[in-house]
Amino acid sequence: MKKKVVLAFSGGLDTSFCAIYLSKDMGLEVHSVIVNTGGFSEDELKQIEARAYELGVVSHATIDETQNYYNDSIKYLVYGNVLKNATYPLSVSAERVCQATAIANYVKKIDANFVAHGSTGAGNDQVRFDMIFNILIPNVEIITPIRDLKLSRESEIDYLHNHGVAYSAEKAKYSINKGIWGTSVGGKETLTSHETLPEEAWPTQVTASESRRITIEFEKGEPVALDGEQLGPVKVIQKLQAIAQPYGIGRDIHVGDTIIGIKGRVGFEAAAPVVIIKAHHTLEKHTLTKWQLSWKDQLASFYGNWMHEGQFHDPIMRDIEAFLQSSQEMVSGKVFIELNPYRFNVIGVESEHDLMSSKFGSYGEMNNAWTGEDVKGFSKIFGNQVMIWHKVNQK
Repeated sequence: MKKKVVLAFSGGLDTSFCAIYLSKDMGLEVHSVIVNTGGFSEDELKQIEARAYELGVVSHATIDETQNYYNDSIKYLVYGNVLKNATYPLSVSAERVCQATAIANYVKKIDANFVAHGSTGAGNDQVRFDMIFNILIPNVEIITPIRDLKLSRESEIDYLHNHGVAYSAEKAKYSINKGIWGTSVGGKETLTSHETLPEEAWPTQVTASESRRITIEFEKGEPVALDGEQLGPVKVIQKLQAIAQPYGIGRDIHVGDTIIGIKGRVGFEAAAPVVIIKAHHTLEKHTLTKWQLSWKDQLASFYGNWMHEGQFHDPIMRDIEAFLQSSQEMVSGKVFIELNPYRFNVIGVESEHDLMSSKFGSYGEMNNAWTGEDVKGFSKIFGNQVMIWHKVNQK
């Protein structure tokens, strides 16, 4: 009786190679699984399932983790306004954590002997998948054909052709990963330090040209409504993405330090994440105190970096999430935004928790809650220790 292997399957070049290699060359019973994190339509999922069976898998499963992905990860990335290196909304990083966790649970469900993924030996995903599998299913052996065989994309295509599977070299030109929190794009240009992706490489073309104003409503830090329509966070993200991505908003190329110590570049389009994070941060600046904002920035930076490196299951992440959740108690209100081709700007906010209240004064204009004499005394005491230092240590 053949031993079972669960293959993390996307239908792309690498996992197509793995499906045949694990079956034909290793003699294993292949059970493919795809974890949908909001990036696939029903038709696309059906096509991926059909492809898996064409490649000879014994069974194929589709696991929809979109809502769990939001609840477990995205929500806290919004709370923390997380942009890796002030640029990247962790479009793939957090998604891989969600997918690896779901796959580990599926391995346990069908009692498989092995688990396999199509990561190469040069990127972050290999660490994220391996580490989470080692944490959650430590007794299950991990198989990584692409990494172990050090295969080029050309040799993978040749292997598939030799097994009667047609795969277009043009189709393999760009590696695209789509999820609810953004789409990554990798190609020959992102392997350089100076080239940018051509227009045709971006999954969404720029077609919107007229300015458009939108309103995002937040409730305790979560985006719950768009233009007055109560949708819930997941649907707000999806609808905003459909509206804003055709403007070319949220396109960028991220340069970062990989987990394995080399620099890497990847293109991404993430209109909804970038707009939501900016809108949320603006609302926070109106509703949170100075030290809430300060400590949030520090903890969120660590949270984002640790999430990026796959360490979602470290208990420190639950501790930080508890802080972030607590910080959002008063982060409710509306944020008004204007969309234009390749840019957007936050116009302002409306919130009953707005600390910029005219009841207490107008910055640079009028003070209602203190006197000029109060400020004189405060200024003297506030600088008292530094004044003493200068007096004691003057030359």
